[in-house]
Amino acid sequence: MFDRVLITSGPTREPLDPVRFLGNRSSGLTGWHLARVFSQKFAGEVVVVSGPVCRYPEGVTLIKVETAREMHAAVFRYFANAGVVIMAAAVSDFRPETASPHKLKKADCESVLKLVPNPDILYQAGKQRTPEQILVGFAAETRDAVANGKLKFRQKNLDLLVVNEITKDNPAFEVESNQVFLITADEVVKLPRLKKSELAEKIADEVVRINLRKNRSKDTDE
Repeated sequence: MFDRVLITSGPTREPLDPVRFLGNRSSGLTGWHLARVFSQKFAGEVVVVSGPVCRYPEGVTLIKVETAREMHAAVFRYFANAGVVIMAAAVSDFRPETASPHKLKKADCESVLKLVPNPDILYQAGKQRTPEQILVGFAAETRDAVANGKLKFRQKNLDLLVVNEITKDNPAFEVESNQVFLITADEVVKLPRLKKSELAEKIADEVVRINLRKNRSKDTDE
């Protein structure tokens, strides 16, 4: 049983004006199921930092955010005291350089949208984590899923990376099922296409296994 599990979920929205935003197709369904599994089986407290979605988990500490910067601030309010951190949100890598306070009219729009980088929440988490913490990341890839996943696993200093391979047959977003790869330091496992509720169970089981390995290694060192 973990004292606290921190989960990010859903999309972020980066405003262009009060009406429009840059976003993505994440429904937050996997994050919702992860929150359910951990709150019912594996955690004393589950903190969920969620972007805008249609359904939010119950029985958790819920923080609703919209932008990547808001998610960044919320995550690091709880990060240090979380034994497990699962970054399932689809965070926008970029945001518009400026957001208009009023709705942009066609005549006022420029032909080129200027973007600036958002903070890399997962990278910072990998830098700040302790050896005892378990850090889980998510990735969405449209090609070279395993190769790109292994690179991200190393760069972000993760214990587990869940790679969504986005194809015509496996859109991953806005659907009830998904096919993923689980990448750890020891192996790459391709799971069959599963309901997202089943996928959440598989991820939770892998987190428990990682925790057992960490504890065995700690006992051996002592």
